[in-house]
Formats: sequence, structure tokens, C-alpha cells
Amino acid sequence: MILLYTSTVFLSAFLLFQIQPMIAKMILAWFGGSSSVWSTCMLFFQVVLLFGYAYAHWLQGRFAPRWQAVIHTAVLAVSLLVLPIAPGASWKPAPGDNPSLRILGLLTVAVGLPYFVVSTTSSLIQAWYARTHSGEIPYRLFALSNFASLLALLTYPLVVEPRLSTRWQANVWSIAYAGFAILCAAAAWMMVRRNPAALMLASTESDVGAGRPPVKLRILWVSLAACASILLLAATTFLTQDVAAIPFLWILPLAVYLFSFILCFNAPHSYSRPIFIPLAVVTLALAAYWLDAPHRPALPTIIVALVALFAWCMFCHGELVRRKPHPSHLTGFYLMISLGGAAGGIFVGLIAPNCFNAYYEFPIGLAFCAALVVMLAPGPTAGRLNIRWFRFWRPALVAVFCGYAVYLGVAIRHATHDYLAVERNFYGQLRVRQSGNASEEDSYRMLVHGRINHGEQMLNEKYRRQPVTYFCPSSGIGKLITARSHAGPLRVGVMGMGCGTLVAYGRPGDSYRIYEINPLVPPLAETLFTYLKDTPAKVEIALGDARLSLEREPNQQFDLLVMDAFSGDSVPVHLVTREAFQMYLRHLKPGGLLAVNVTNTYLDLRPVMERAASYFGKIAIYYDLEPDEDDDSFCFGSDWVAIADPSIRQTAPELVKAGQVLAPRSDFRMWTDDFSSMWGVLR
Repeated sequence: MILLYTSTVFLSAFLLFQIQPMIAKMILAWFGGSSSVWSTCMLFFQVVLLFGYAYAHWLQGRFAPRWQAVIHTAVLAVSLLVLPIAPGASWKPAPGDNPSLRILGLLTVAVGLPYFVVSTTSSLIQAWYARTHSGEIPYRLFALSNFASLLALLTYPLVVEPRLSTRWQANVWSIAYAGFAILCAAAAWMMVRRNPAALMLASTESDVGAGRPPVKLRILWVSLAACASILLLAATTFLTQDVAAIPFLWILPLAVYLFSFILCFNAPHSYSRPIFIPLAVVTLALAAYWLDAPHRPALPTIIVALVALFAWCMFCHGELVRRKPHPSHLTGFYLMISLGGAAGGIFVGLIAPNCFNAYYEFPIGLAFCAALVVMLAPGPTAGRLNIRWFRFWRPALVAVFCGYAVYLGVAIRHATHDYLAVERNFYGQLRVRQSGNASEEDSYRMLVHGRINHGEQMLNEKYRRQPVTYFCPSSGIGKLITARSHAGPLRVGVMGMGCGTLVAYGRPGDSYRIYEINPLVPPLAETLFTYLKDTPAKVEIALGDARLSLEREPNQQFDLLVMDAFSGDSVPVHLVTREAFQMYLRHLKPGGLLAVNVTNTYLDLRPVMERAASYFGKIAIYYDLEPDEDDDSFCFGSDWVAIADPSIRQTAPELVKAGQVLAPRSDFRMWTDDFSSMWGVLR
């Protein structure tokens, strides 16, 4: 019976956390590759988990064991009807749709019921275990479920994602879920067959009596869980917005979060107040400083964020375990934990992107954690310190907290007050900053997405109409447009607007069609930059995801199609798959060129470009620009790849000589909509 219980708990938790990155990756392409896709998915998972715990609490508290088995078996049977899990293409967003609501609706239909069922399992099995094994500690099953969850998270990017397409991932998960349903039903009826024992006596590890937990204690449970949830999601956003919205960077913070759960619930003595409260205080101070730091290197930022998150989660989860109730109230305890998690998810995933113009949720989470530390920190005893100092202990902590809150407010102000505009929505934060004034030769205006430069314009009249940064004449795209201009008027497609730099190459008779997913970008480009106003070319703006827009449109007959869309510092994966390239090539004139901006700090996308080019009988030409320090052309280092017909060697040999034709790599697996892996392209 114990084997049946543990197997059911383990499999349910493994499935619970395998489906999270799996389904998020499946739909990431439909919503622009934004890191907010993961935050919204996490919001859904936390809310459904809340419903799952509420159901377990209701079922265990209202019905006799036999009726519990009957009802839950029926729910398990109904959930099998939605298999296999697969989001329908009808859920792809149209321009103007609310991405968050669309994602929540999609997840509800595609995986809502199976996810709900697996989310009930740990709580229900522990309640049944407490009934049938008097004197045993059911909380260890919770630690087992968290271990399985952690294993699921780690195996997804390391084992599952590199080897299985998303279609096969969904099929294997569905088969495993059917096996879980059989195990869970067997566990329910095994519980009925065994004479229910009296509820076990209060756990020796519990500080709380068997009476009904008071309201203040339940509020504290919710607060601790909400604090950990807010910091988890805020730290994840903090990491993914500037690097890449990929499962690996989603999973790292969640793995840290779960690891703290495992330690606290399976080995309560691993949480020591004298260790983790000071560590939480130190990391809170370090995080506050890091928020206000002007330059944050990537690797130290990731390490600091993960170490700090671990300290905060150990504090929150350790204090939860110190206050865990008698097992007769464990479903209510888990219900309060899930309520806090859902509240944190709603705050970060739904409220923050729609109500804040900057990433305020991280400093708010830090302040929330600091307040809990002040409230729960043990005071000195009269035997250790003079009683006179004891009276000033709590006021001193409160004063320190107030100073910390003021510092966070200053950091928030620094993140917004020196900018001409600060906007935020589902797709991230946009800021426009100006350096100098138009009379200065090197003055400029910059569009920033998160911390990434998404375009600049020189303000001096002498340079105002000159393309700069990644798009200057000596860059790969500059060479391609200049070479094509000799053939007459150009029709150019551009995926990703930025501040509109590329239209600076426009001439009378040229036509530029720009695809932009973020509705905040065009107003900023039109009002705070002048590229779009100054160009003599005709400019069209198509609002919506570039790939989805091109799928719906007839052949655009582009002479040149430029892929310059970024999410943080990375090209969205769904824009560089085989299916995406097939669609791009459909929109080119015979002999037309596809240019892809692969400038990147963390990923080397050249193998991706070469494999796609070879598949379609094309060649990939790589252009690398590293300007000299004394270069006064306002160029940035950039990497571009042109996908062209092999005949370009005869029709435009100068373009081939100016770059490097990428050599075939037969060992690299082509990226498709069903398969992509970052391990082969990490720098």
C-alpha cells in the first residue's frame, strides 16, 4: 500500500512539472516568444493548483472514504477524455487580442482538467495515508512530490527537450497520465478496503496543536507562500527578459524554489533561523543594490539571483514548516499555501504587466520579504542581553526595514526618472533615453527593451538620417541593402520595428512593410524618433506577430526580407525554425534575399541558419562587424546572415566575398516547430 501511495504521488508530481515547460514551449511561438508567456502560464498553474487543493480539502472533509473513491475515480475517468493534450491552432492570437486572456483560455481547454487532477493528488494521498497509517508522518510524501517535481524540471531541458519533438512529448505525457489515472484510482479503492484508522496523533515535529488553526496563523501561511511566489516569478522575469525566453531559464528559478521545499519539508532541521534569516537579510540588501547597479554582467547576475532566491525561499518555506498543523488539517494547510502561490501569480502575471510601467514587482517582493523577516525574526532574550537593549530590538528592526523600503523606492525612481518615456505591457518594458542635445555632435536617443538596446538615432542634424548601431552601412544589412539598391526601387519587409532605423535606407519609390508585435512600439517610434517621418520611402506598419501576419498574407514579393525581431537579447525560437524559413522564402521574389540579425551575447545561431539554408537549397552568408575603437560611424558590433540562392555567387560576387559562406554541419539537428534545443548553440 505504501508503494502504491508513493508511486502515485511521485508520478503525479513528475507529470505536474513536466507539463509546465512543455505546454509553455508549445505556445511560446504564438505569443511572440515573450518571457511573459511563462509568467502567465505560471499564473494558470498556480490558480489551478489552488482549485486542486480546494477540491482535495472539500472531498476529504465532506465525504466518507467510499464516496471519496467514487467521486475521484469519476473525475479521473472524465479527465482521460481530453487526451492527448494538444493546443488547437484556433487559439493563435489575432492582432488586438489580449495575450494573457488568450493564454489562460488556451491552457484551460488544452490541459486544464488533467492538470487539475494531478494537482489534487499529493494532498489527497497524504490525507488517505494519515487515515490508514496511524502514527506515520504524511508530510514526507509532500517532500517526495517536490523531489519528483524537481526531477521533472531538470530532465525536461536535459533529456526530454533535446530528444523529443513537442508532438511526441505530448503523446508520451498523455500515455503516462493514463497510467497515473489507473494508479490513483487503485490507491483510492485500496484506502477504502483498509479499515480507516483514527487520525494520527499530533506530529512531534509540529509546533501547532490539533485544534483548528487560528485565522492569524492561516493569514501568515498565505503571506509566506505569496512572498515566495512573487519572488520566484519576479526573479524569473528578471532573468529571462534580458537573455532568452527558453525553458532552461524558466526552470532554474523554479528548481531552486522546489529544492527549498524539499529541504524544509523532508528535513525540517535543515532550516536554521540563525543561518537563513541573516542570509536572507544579506541577499535582500545585495538584491536592492543590484537593482540600482548601472551595469550588471550576465553570469554574476544569474548566480546572485539564484542564491538570493534560495535564501528567501528557505526563509518562507522554513517558517511555514515551523507552523505546520496537525495532519487532520493538512489539506487546509496546503490550500492556504496554494492560495498564497496563486495570489503571487496573479500579482506578477496579471496585475503587474497591465498596471505598472516598470518592473516594480521585484522591489515590492523584496519589501514584502523584508517585512516578514522583521515580523518573524526572534528577539534577544534577557539572559543574553541587557533587558534595556531588549526593549529597543523590535523598533530597531522596524527602522532598518523603513530605511530599506526607502532605498527600494530610490532604486525604482532611478529606473524611470531619467527617461523620456517608460511603458510596459505583456511584451515587456520599453524606455526611451536621451544623451545630450541636438547641438552636440554625438548626442543620441535610444530605445531600450528591458536592458537591451533596440535602436538609436543621432540627434544632430548632420547625422539624424544616418542608420547607426547594428544597421550602419558597414554592417551586414547595410551591405545587402546597398547592393540591392542598384537594381531599382526595392520592396523590403522588416520583422521588428525598433525605432525604425532601417527605413533610413529608403529612397523615393522604395516600399517598406514593417511587422511589429508590440503595440507600444509604433507610437514611440513615430513620436520620439524621426526615421519614419524623414524617409522618402513608402512605409506600411502591420501590427501583430510577424510570423502569424505573414502566414495570413498573400505573397508579398519582397526583394529583401529582414528578420530583426528580438525577445530580450535573443531571437525568438519560432522565427528561426524550418517552417518559419519556408514561409519567409514564399514571400520573396525570385532571387530575393532573406537577412537575419543573429547578434547575440549567449547563443551562436550560425548552425541554425546554415541547416535551414541547406534544407531549402540555399546558402548562408555570414557577415561579422567589429568596429575599431576609433570608428566614428556610430556602428555597433553585429552579426548578420543572408540566406540566398547559390546563383548569388555569379549575380553578386561582391556580397559573397564580403562575408563567409557557412560550411555544412551535418551533426547539428535542424530546428523545427516541434524541436529546438539551446545546448548546441550556447556560446
